Amino acid sequence: MTPFKKLLIANRGEIAVRVIRACHELGIKTVAIYSAIDKETLPVKFADEAVCIGPAASAQSYLNIPAIISAAEITDAEAIHPGYGFLAENPHFAEACLTSGITFIGPTPENIRLGGDKARARQTMKRRGIPVVPGSDGPIQDEEAAIKIIKKIGVPAILKASAGGGGRGMRIVYEEKETEELFHMAQRESLAAFGNGDLYVEKYIPEMRHIEVQVLADNKGSIIHLGERDCSIQRRHQKLIEESPYIFSTPKFRKKIGELAVKAARVMKYKNAGTVEFIMDNSGALYFMEINTRIQVEHPVTEMITGVDLVKEQIKLASGEPLSYKQHDIKFSGHSIECRINAEDPERFVPSSGKITSFILPGGPGIRVDTAAYSGWTVPAHYDSLIAKVVAYGRNREEAIARMHRALREFVVEGIKTTIPFYLRILNDPLFLTGNFNTQFLSKNSNTSEKEKL
Repeated sequence: MTPFKKLLIANRGEIAVRVIRACHELGIKTVAIYSAIDKETLPVKFADEAVCIGPAASAQSYLNIPAIISAAEITDAEAIHPGYGFLAENPHFAEACLTSGITFIGPTPENIRLGGDKARARQTMKRRGIPVVPGSDGPIQDEEAAIKIIKKIGVPAILKASAGGGGRGMRIVYEEKETEELFHMAQRESLAAFGNGDLYVEKYIPEMRHIEVQVLADNKGSIIHLGERDCSIQRRHQKLIEESPYIFSTPKFRKKIGELAVKAARVMKYKNAGTVEFIMDNSGALYFMEINTRIQVEHPVTEMITGVDLVKEQIKLASGEPLSYKQHDIKFSGHSIECRINAEDPERFVPSSGKITSFILPGGPGIRVDTAAYSGWTVPAHYDSLIAKVVAYGRNREEAIARMHRALREFVVEGIKTTIPFYLRILNDPLFLTGNFNTQFLSKNSNTSEKEKL
């Protein structure tokens, strides 16, 4: 018995292909939506039906809620999967689906609303005994409040957008006298990016690991975790390489961080798939950072070491089915690494749109590639530059790295520039190989040449 007869995917690119594949394995018919410029994409080719919902501009297509709901209604789709990005974390979209009698494949609108309000989420977790980085208790009203808190916690401190993400609306305060100017800069950027100028302040921990935990929750209150991912290799707060498990993980560490993640999800009365993100300082102390209320770009590394299909689980949970697994059913095996391949110049990191003239995927033992690109396809300049995710699995980290290195050398993309050469530099870096790095790896490590390029 399948959870739904027909499902619409409100997204594009590799995540749309990923959802279509999960649906077809479950026996669910699929509807792809596309903008005029995306007519020749793989989601359109692979789905059972496809509906054009507007021109290339995201605001008139992939962010157009009425058009997406109409596409679902005219095709009799019972559910909508938002993927990640676009409307995936928009509570109004989730509400619009529910109002229209369409199942939203994801958490509740209130889950999304709280997850998107990082200051409120932080405040909620702190009150329930989940550790957070010292800082403000909720949003701060003005620069005077920011100055007062920074005097208390000391510098460096970081101003963050409550509705933020992707490194936008963030400013690091190294000297108290900079607070007022940086407050207004962060606020303006937050307003422009998110339509919300609320900020909060935290003690800045420069040398930290970024560790996150995948959770699944059903409608009856059962919650499990599927282990941790290390996302510390970042460029300007954007994740580049993700690994699972955390390189120095132990059963004791996994139990501790997993229980914290499940507690955080329980505090929120969370439903469906989500990711609880933590900061870990040099002493090993863990602090709640945020919860992402969607499937993550890096979900494949968790799938590789657990054997759990997270997208299928999302669909089943949204249909009201109980969790397919109990915590003791989740077994961890081996090591997995993901590299996000972008259509960008690997030296200057500027987008490289255009026609792909040759596209040869890597293969062999332990290699998975999630992509919607192909030879002859033109990469548009209108959307995110991600064109593929290369995922390597090995019995241990050394084998996973060796397989990733081999896969990236096999991966042929011609006609546009990609970040493959950049990842090869990282994979050859001695510090990366030891695992003794943190989120400052690219800005401080000259072996990657990143310091000169930023």
